[in-house]
Amino acid sequence: MNDGGRYPHVRLVAVGLLGLAAAMGIGRFAFTPLLPLMQDAFGLTIRQGGVLASANYLGYLAGAWVCTRIGSSPRVLARTGLAIVAVSTLGMAATRAMPAWLFLRFAAGVASAFVLIGVSSWVLPRLAALGRQRVTGWVFAGVGVGIGAVGLVCRALGILGVHPDVAWLVLAAVAVMVAAAVWPALGTATEGRAGRGPHGEAASPDGWRLVICYGALGFGYIVPATFLPAIARHMIPDPAQYGWVWPVFGAAAAVSTVVASTVLWRHPPRRVWAWSQAILAVGVLGPALSAGAPMLLFSALVVGGTFMVITMAGLQEASRVAGQGAQRLIARMTTAFALGQLAGPLLTALAPRGTSAFGFAGVTASIVLLATAVALAFPHSGARRT
Repeated sequence: MNDGGRYPHVRLVAVGLLGLAAAMGIGRFAFTPLLPLMQDAFGLTIRQGGVLASANYLGYLAGAWVCTRIGSSPRVLARTGLAIVAVSTLGMAATRAMPAWLFLRFAAGVASAFVLIGVSSWVLPRLAALGRQRVTGWVFAGVGVGIGAVGLVCRALGILGVHPDVAWLVLAAVAVMVAAAVWPALGTATEGRAGRGPHGEAASPDGWRLVICYGALGFGYIVPATFLPAIARHMIPDPAQYGWVWPVFGAAAAVSTVVASTVLWRHPPRRVWAWSQAILAVGVLGPALSAGAPMLLFSALVVGGTFMVITMAGLQEASRVAGQGAQRLIARMTTAFALGQLAGPLLTALAPRGTSAFGFAGVTASIVLLATAVALAFPHSGARRT
């Protein structure tokens, strides 16, 4: 490895944090806080917003599936994804046609999967080789930083009454700057294509257990992660107030990974994952029981404060289980996650007549999250020995 500099781990963390902030904060989640602004400016309905969000989820699934098939090097995936994020974000400001928006959100989803898989596969083994696993939390804090920063920008623009096209342009400019900043660093080391682990661990029974449990994360968290700001807008018309929901979500995601990697570093990633998934179930269930403003903020804190810890712990566990085949296992897990988050919003359409769609989805998702948390907490004997 040739990452250069006196403190190579600092450079690795910076690349990972910025890359994930752009890919996830902008490419994946910018639409969530922008949805209320687009509703006001274009008359976009919740149903149309759900369709656009689903296009992004479908793109995320497609991008993850492609990564399981092509085996491109991590740096190529990360670079390609960052470029597409910038272009697709710019495109959202250049058109108001629903078909074009659908394509652009799909492309942004593909790009986000590329960056998450590429950056994770590029950074994690390098930090491990340097003995700096404890700073991994700062890498994954990039997702929360991106979500929180985008949320604050959208809140400010909502208060000022700025058109959403301006917001998309601002975010596109940020995406371009991030891509330009990390592009050279991603080319400083060479690596081969994704391969199999020394014993084929990527396809082991324990590997598939991780795939299923990670898919449950996507299924469980996606309903609050998609609709919390829109629900808050419905309850609280003032953007100065409802606009706090998404920044709180992002801040919790950013702080949680740093705290977890600092305080819980002695605990196995699988244990951290299991407990976090159980706590996430509580955060998802909360709004299903009470839709008041305090409960929405509680859900934003708990869901935001656990889903990235689970992501971090899950990808660390994939690296441990699969060894040299980690990129392939991470791609499979990300594919399952994408399938789960596609299925999650469908729960709202399956709610029995006379019941709250969001409440039904929250209860069902909580049950799934708790069941998979138990499955993680009691692994088979081979996983426990490790």
